[in-house]
Amino acid sequence: MSLTLFGLDNNSSSAQNKSFEPIIVKDNSGLSDDEVREISQQQDAQLKEKISIKEVFNATDEKGKVDLSKIQAPWEELSPSPKTNDWIQTNSGEWFKGKIKAMFNDKLEFDSAEIGLHTFNFANVKQIKSYQIISTNIEELASFSGILRLKDNKLTIINGDTSYDFDKNQIVSFAKAGELERDYWSGKITASLDIRSGNKNQFDFTTQVNFNRRTDSSRLRLDYLGRISKVEKEEIANDHRMNEKYDVYLTRDFFWTPLFSEYYRNRFQNIDAQYTVGLGIGYSILNKSKLQWDVSGGPALLNTSYYEVEEGADDSSSSTSLRLSTVIEYDLSSRIDLKYSYQLTATNKESGVYKHHMVFTLENEITSWLDLDLTGIWDYTKEPQKDADGVEPLQDDYQFLVGLGVDF
Repeated sequence: MSLTLFGLDNNSSSAQNKSFEPIIVKDNSGLSDDEVREISQQQDAQLKEKISIKEVFNATDEKGKVDLSKIQAPWEELSPSPKTNDWIQTNSGEWFKGKIKAMFNDKLEFDSAEIGLHTFNFANVKQIKSYQIISTNIEELASFSGILRLKDNKLTIINGDTSYDFDKNQIVSFAKAGELERDYWSGKITASLDIRSGNKNQFDFTTQVNFNRRTDSSRLRLDYLGRISKVEKEEIANDHRMNEKYDVYLTRDFFWTPLFSEYYRNRFQNIDAQYTVGLGIGYSILNKSKLQWDVSGGPALLNTSYYEVEEGADDSSSSTSLRLSTVIEYDLSSRIDLKYSYQLTATNKESGVYKHHMVFTLENEITSWLDLDLTGIWDYTKEPQKDADGVEPLQDDYQFLVGLGVDF
């Protein structure tokens, strides 16, 4: 069994070889997954309380009949055995059967045949008994793969013929050790009615697509927001925004982003194609059961091509820029979530000087897989590029979206 900590590689000759990835503690026992599950079941059996002869005697009446209700544990203290599914228990005592997807930022995604894809506050999870092999990122230590057993604040990871014990608050994140690539992915697609004022006033169709790829130590987010609208065959709206962000979690609160990127196109902002590529770092200011607040930022390269420009002006511009962003998620109730994201880019005059993209969403859960989303979007550019006639687009674009979102 190998175990290496975060930080500088001992075989490195300089600080340039620092590793930002958690080391994987591998199972070198040669046991199959089913054999590891058998070990976990044996450990479960050993944890059951033994009944003393005195307890049996006290539960026996004058006729020699044993009153089992006096020696059996209350039903709410009993726990199921994982046969083909994972099990989790909340603080209320309820058990849920299904499949663990991932846990990030104290949010546990769980897929159940009865309740669908549901997100639990990790602080409200009392027990976990996994059937799947789960990869768990332990803060400032390593990533361990194995069967999970969580009870109250004690975590046990059964890795081959070895078990590791940790406190619950040492967990940074965990996810299924997927055998197939699709095991790492989840997402949401939302179709919206768009009421917009700004450069154009119209009703049109807007699509939002969000994909997440999660492992025990990283998260890849792919987002798309697009709108194409025509009135009597005349195009009145054509804008698309695609974002990519790859985060690697080092501790429960600190992460770094080796790559973020964005593609943006908006005909009515006179932007034919705008590319942003950069890297950065981030920190979780708040990481509570109902409230998460992350901030991140870093340098980036920005390149913009324009549809039209004034005579003698360049039809493209390139510059360095500074990207700052924040994301806030707040659970207003068991069925209503608030999500707010703000993205600021500071650059040179040719590229607009200053611009931001703000999204405010209320997600209203209708069923386990269907949401009614209310979304407000505000895009702003301080100095938009003038077109060939010298007309400068408006600085502000507003959107209000009412749509249905499908989780998967």
